[in-house]
Amino acid sequence: MFGKGLIKGLQITWKEFWAQKLTVQYPDEQHPVPERFHGRFILDVDKCIACSLCANACPNKVITIKKQKVGKKQFMTDYIMNIQYCLFCGLCVESCNKDALHFSQDFNMNQYFYRDLPLVLVQREAPAEPVDEEAPAAKAGDDKKAKAKPKPKAKTDKPAEPAADSEVAAGKAPDKEGQ
Repeated sequence: MFGKGLIKGLQITWKEFWAQKLTVQYPDEQHPVPERFHGRFILDVDKCIACSLCANACPNKVITIKKQKVGKKQFMTDYIMNIQYCLFCGLCVESCNKDALHFSQDFNMNQYFYRDLPLVLVQREAPAEPVDEEAPAAKAGDDKKAKAKPKPKAKTDKPAEPAADSEVAAGKAPDKEGQ
C-alpha cells in the first residue's frame, strides 16, 4: 500500500509527542552511563608489559608506544593515544592479555586547544639500572641462612680469632659482639 512507511513514521512521532520528556541539567546532573560504555582510556602501568599488542590491534594506528630495554626487561617510557582518530571500537582493550588497558565511565574528554588532544597515559624516564625483583627474595633467603646451622669450614692454618671477627662483622655471631 502506498504511504505505509509514512503512516508508521507518523505513529512513532505521535507516540513520542505525548511521552514524558527526559531532560538532564548537564553540569549539575549527569545522565547514567551503561556499564560497558567506551569512555576515556585508563592504563594500569604496573600490569603493562609493553608488548604493543594494543597498538597493533588498533585499525587507525592511534596508539604510540615507546619502550626502552633496561637489562633483560622492556620498560615503557611513553604511551600516547591520538584520541582525535580513535573509533572507540575497543579492539585495543580486548587485545591486552594482561588487562592493563580499560575504558572508564568518563565521557567528557573535550579540549580547547588542538595540542592538548593527544591523550598521554604514560610519559616517564627509564631507570638507569635494571630493576631487580629478586632482591626481596634474596633478603628473605638471608633470614633463613642466619637461622640455619653454620656449615663446618675446612681446616686452615690461620688462627680462629680472625674468623670470629668476620662473623661479628657479618652479624652472624651476636654473642661475640664488641670483642
